[in-house]
Order: sequence, then structure tokens, then C-alpha cells
Amino acid sequence: MTIIYEIGGVLCNSDLQENEDFLLTIKEENGIFEALITAKREMTLRYAERSVPHKFGKKDLIFANGYQSWTETKEFAKGEGLNDLSKVPKFLEKKFAFLSYGSQYFVKQPKGTLIGFDLAYVRGENEILFGNRNYRAAYLLIRPEQKENRILLQSDLWGRHLAAGESFPVFRYLTRQNVEEGLKEYFSTMTPRTTEKHFGYTSWYNHYQNINEPLMNEVLNGLDNRFDLFQIDDGFEPFVGDWMQTDTKKFPNGLSPIVEKIHKKGMLAGIWLAPFAAEKASALYKEHPEYLAKGPDGKPILAGGNWSGFSPLDLNCPQAVDHIRWVLRHYVELGFDFFKLDFLYAANLLPLNGKTRAETAEFAYSLLREELGDRLILGCGATLSNGFERFDYMRIGPDVSLKFDDVAYMRKFHPERISTKVTLCNTIFRSPMNRHAFGNDPDVFLLREEGLSLSADQRYALSVINALFGSLLMTSDNPGIYNEEQNKILSKILEISKTGEVDGYERKGNQIHVRYTLGGAPRSLVYHIKKGVILRER
Repeated sequence: MTIIYEIGGVLCNSDLQENEDFLLTIKEENGIFEALITAKREMTLRYAERSVPHKFGKKDLIFANGYQSWTETKEFAKGEGLNDLSKVPKFLEKKFAFLSYGSQYFVKQPKGTLIGFDLAYVRGENEILFGNRNYRAAYLLIRPEQKENRILLQSDLWGRHLAAGESFPVFRYLTRQNVEEGLKEYFSTMTPRTTEKHFGYTSWYNHYQNINEPLMNEVLNGLDNRFDLFQIDDGFEPFVGDWMQTDTKKFPNGLSPIVEKIHKKGMLAGIWLAPFAAEKASALYKEHPEYLAKGPDGKPILAGGNWSGFSPLDLNCPQAVDHIRWVLRHYVELGFDFFKLDFLYAANLLPLNGKTRAETAEFAYSLLREELGDRLILGCGATLSNGFERFDYMRIGPDVSLKFDDVAYMRKFHPERISTKVTLCNTIFRSPMNRHAFGNDPDVFLLREEGLSLSADQRYALSVINALFGSLLMTSDNPGIYNEEQNKILSKILEISKTGEVDGYERKGNQIHVRYTLGGAPRSLVYHIKKGVILRER
């Protein structure tokens, strides 16, 4: 095992268990490896590394859990991997900040390579699974290196300051030789905040930011009593970051009247917020530059190219933290029951002083839970392990695209891009988390024909898989105008959502074979990854 650290501005590297700088206490028992570092002198940690020999096979499938909600995640076959963003032209990176969305912001990942964050496994002749139990302190980066026949384990300790005499957990992970048993054991110690499922409406994938009070009232009036959740998405605020106001042209009466109507219909009232983000056009960005996270050059960090471009708030700034609390309390007072909190990865772009990225997310996500109390939280664009047992629901894939795999040029950029093709795989392969760590949100299903280019078969597959593998079943359609066939499919997926239970799935080439029960009766389906359709059902 190697420890990389810094003392007095000097970078150090040691594979000793004890030296003049630190003492490592190591314990390995029943497949659990633990390592605790105790500093003898003041130091700042970077990484801890450990190599595990592993013989890979040519037909192995490797599951590498992505860094955040939107990161492409599946069982990868040989030759498959994520894009290398280091090749993106600098002028495009400067404008759109593709790196900021994912782990390539802080760790190099050449094209074709894989990194599993906190959970990864190899499925094949020589199975192995790794699960991080130290995720509240440090992320575990699991790198399968097939040419070297090894798996490199890296603990992300970057920036962790230790005073003399202070201890910190470097590693604590589980290893198992059977994937299915390992998954069950890894999640068996967790207790989800809720196992309830919801069927709801969200405004985003039909109207995007073009929402207003009359439109929301019209849609709300058209929903029947099968819906139990109505969520207002982006577009009600003047600019992202200006949460204490509503756009007076769109919502002249504010949001309170709509909340009241939602409750009168017996539904939960949901709202979308990006609590750690401020776009450049917002008053918050312009009037409170001290709230913004800044890089070494003193300029605000760009967290992404959405809207007018946006920056994260600086969690090292007490006034910025107070502002976030104030915003959350405001929406609790308005009566919202369900909070879709988006772009949460932004909190990690500037870690807390002396803390790891994982500890920073722990602080940020704990703040959200503390202020929202028993309200339902859907985390989105979030580091998943920090939401374990803390968020009620978690988005586990990228946004659904109105074209099956989005426009061609976007497929070359960040692994967090919108894509129905990608999110369907995420929905299936992250399903072991569902109702164990939190309830999985697979994003919306769409049955309408207007405004999108998904084929009828692709819309059907999206609907069935979301219903079967998710805990939130959401749409942006208005079912009041569905035709007979669409209503038939809606009834089917509602039944799947209520009584369907997944028994198992297996990737075979470009097909995923799924076994499940429906109302206690055995069923199966075969989904085609590249075509986005269900080839057969039994």
C-alpha cells in the first residue's frame, strides 16, 4: 500500500506501514480491509493506493459505478468505456466546462478506461466485487487494469489536513468473490428512508423553462386521482440562483396558490431547486461574488454551461451557507412536500478547507436534510453514496433525451450528457440500490408522440423499464389526451410499478435478459441496448 501526502510543501510517497511522518494501522478480516492513518506531524493527504492482482477474461463484464447520478454506468464489455475529455478543445472546455460535470475534473481517465466510484465488480469466470464502506470520509476509486491483470484501489484523500496526533480512515472496503452475494451483503446494512413508490407529473420534459401559472393549472386540472405527486420544475424563477423570487410575468401570484390546489387534489407538491448553483445572469451571482466558489486565479469556478453558465456556491463561506438554508426554509414555508434538488455535484468542485471531496458532500447533503426535515428529497446530479440512507430518492441516470441518444456531436463529450439510451442502462444496472440505499428515480417515461423523435417501441420500452426498476414513476405528458393504445400502456405500467418485482438480469452482448414477477406470476423480457426496444416479452 502506498500513501501520497504533503508536508511543508514537499510531496512525499511511502509504502511503509510506519515512518517518521505517520503510522498505519491495518486490519483485514472476513473480506473487509481497513487502514487507519495517524499523523506524527502536520500533513495534507492526497491518495492512498493498493493493488489487488486479478486475472481478467476476454468475455468479462465490468460494472463501474459512475461518479454522479448522470454518469454512464453499466456492465461494460471489452472495448467499451467513457470518453476522454482531455482531448476536448480548450475553447470549448472554457465555454461549456464539460470536465466540471464529472470525475475527470479531478482525476485523469483516458478514453476506454473505467473507474468505479465506491462500487465495482467483474462478472465472468473469475468474479470479484469491491464495495466502499468509507464513503462518508473518502471515495474509493476502483480501477480495473486489464492489461496489467490487476485492480488498482485509490482512496481519494485529496486535501485532507491532519494535525499531529490526528487519525483518519484511509480504507474500509468489502471484497467478495461472488457478485450477487456481494451486492446483497453490501446493501444489506443500509436502511432506506422510505420504500414508498409514487406516480407523478413533472413539467420539464414537455415544457422545459416555458412554464407559467395558467399552464400549470391546466395540466393539474387534467390529472386524475392515479397521480399522487405534481412537481414544478425549472422555469418559475427569474434566473437560477434567484430562488427567493418568482418570475412575476409567469407566476404573478407566486407559487402558494398552486401549492394549495395541488394539496386540494390530494397530491404531494414538488419543487425543483439547484441550491448550490448560481448562473451568471442571476442577481445572486452579480450582487454576492463573495458567495461564489473561486479557483486559484480568484475567478469563479464554472460548474457547467447550462443556462448562462453557472458557478457553485462556496461552502467555506458562512454567508453562502446561511443563504442556502434561508432558501430551503422559504420553500418549506410555502408548503412543498417534495424537493427535487439538482446539480448537487457542484458542491464538490471546491472542497471544504482541509476536508476531502466526500466529507464536503457529506456536509452539503446533511445541510439539505437538516433544513428539509421529513420532506421528501430527490437528489439529482449527485454523488450517489453521499445520498445513501439520507435522500428518499436518487436519480440514477442522465436526463431522458427526446431523441434516443441525443444529437451526434454530444456523444463525443462528457459522460453525463443527456441520453435515453444511457439512462435505460443506468436504470437496470444501478437497480441493486433501489429500496436499499434509497428509492431509484429512472427519470420520466414519455408516451406522447408530439415534440419528440423516440419511436413508439422505444417509448414503450422506456415506460416498462422505468416502471419495473424504479421507485418514482414520472411523466411530463398530459395523460388526459392519451389515445386508447397509450392509455392501455399506461394501465400496464402502473400495474408493473405496483406489483412487479425484478428477480434478476443478465447482459448477453447487446441484449439484457430480465426476469421478474408480476402479481406473483413469473415473467421475462429481452431489451436491446442499441435499438432501445424490447425484443420480446413472456
